[in-house]
Amino acid sequence: MKGRFILSIITLLLPVLGAAQAAPARLAVRMDDMGAFHSVNSAIMDVCAGGISQSVEIMPVGQWYPEAVKMLSDAPGIDAGVHLAITSEWEHAKWRPLTHCPSLVDSMGYFRPMMKPNDAYPGLSVKEAGYDIDEVEREFRAQIERARKDVPALSHISDHMGSASVFPEIDSLVHRLAQEYNLPFIDAPDKKSMGFRRVNYTSPSGGKGPHRTLAEKEESFINMLRTLRPGQSYMFLEHPAYDDAEMAPIFHIGNENVGADRQGVTDLFKSERVRKALRDCNVQLIQISDLF
Repeated sequence: MKGRFILSIITLLLPVLGAAQAAPARLAVRMDDMGAFHSVNSAIMDVCAGGISQSVEIMPVGQWYPEAVKMLSDAPGIDAGVHLAITSEWEHAKWRPLTHCPSLVDSMGYFRPMMKPNDAYPGLSVKEAGYDIDEVEREFRAQIERARKDVPALSHISDHMGSASVFPEIDSLVHRLAQEYNLPFIDAPDKKSMGFRRVNYTSPSGGKGPHRTLAEKEESFINMLRTLRPGQSYMFLEHPAYDDAEMAPIFHIGNENVGADRQGVTDLFKSERVRKALRDCNVQLIQISDLF
């Protein structure tokens, strides 16, 4: 009798267990730096129209921000985050703040290139130069309010080069702003508590995978998909652009082949091989806003 009762319970539980095992992993594919360049804007919209991502991070300080706003207004349904920046890393193209913040800029009025010390740019980091936290707050508020006004689909806050999360004092500030503006800060050091995990290109052994060429990107991205657990949520971020004349002179020391690398990202996000792997690995694509 007892055995039949246990068997009955198991029989009843089997459909539930089967459904749990079949629950897909959930992956938000994030595209950073919209507004930085026309090439970036165009590639991002290309992916949104025919690729695996519908989530973008827009930079109000970027020189191509107005175009990015127009593109998003013409394509409702794309999820957007405000990408807070107080650095401007590229040679030959620089960003200025929206507010008066002398502690955050160089002698020409541009943001400094790095957050933390970098041997290639001695003395040119925010950490080395210092910052006025009141100026940081004023600048971040201006960027958030600009994006809220221009991008109705704004759902969260992210940061550029760790501008909002590298230093505890600034991280605390952004947590406070995130709560005030009701925009979750998805790059917070404690993002695991938000219910998702960031993932990266992955090698067969589980470490960071090679991603120089498109073939390497595809292989390492698919390796990452194979590690995702059913029912869990993840975020992968990258930087699409085209390998075109606009991106040809864009670099900083230590990152010289920007156009070619970011063309590979664009192609990765439109890859049929990747689409097949998503199906084979039972991975559901979601937007950033679906993570919280």
